[in-house]
Amino acid sequence: MSKQLKIILITLGVILLISFLALGKIVAGYNNVIAMDENVKGKWAQVENQLKRRYDLIPNLIETVKGYARHEKELFENIAEARTKYFQAKGVNKKIAASNRLESVLSRLLLLHERYPVLKANESFLKLQDSLEGTENRISVERKRYNEAVQILNTYIRTFFGRFYGMFAGVSSADYYEVPEAEKSVPKVKF
Repeated sequence: MSKQLKIILITLGVILLISFLALGKIVAGYNNVIAMDENVKGKWAQVENQLKRRYDLIPNLIETVKGYARHEKELFENIAEARTKYFQAKGVNKKIAASNRLESVLSRLLLLHERYPVLKANESFLKLQDSLEGTENRISVERKRYNEAVQILNTYIRTFFGRFYGMFAGVSSADYYEVPEAEKSVPKVKF
């Protein structure tokens, strides 16, 4: 083998090696930006899951608490009404009838209390408050995770090679999840 042929083969070998390394770097960068994009999409899907949980959970909790509070309120209103009727009743028969009504309502209260010994409207409201807080915390955590994934992708896309890989893969920067001004105020729950 001549000296010139050796130099040509070595030069071709170096060029092929550099080409394979460059191609490997391009493929790795492409795969990296795709993985970051999919991570952002996955984190957003989790935010949406938690938002859906909020929109499914909260109305059900509110209706449940309203139901318990209404039931309890009705029971106590019936007790107060029966008690008032007893004291307003004229004559024995009317007092007996009012007393029977009061006993009937009180027995319902005792039955209710035996079935649900801790059934109190204020406890239901505390449970609602805890559920609301837990849901909002989950949403906050998922928003944070999403924004972290967006930060990683956007930082990468802004680098010299990252911009090239992003254009090559068709991936652009993502938007941060920012809380709208209207939602920055403390939510009010009305019953």
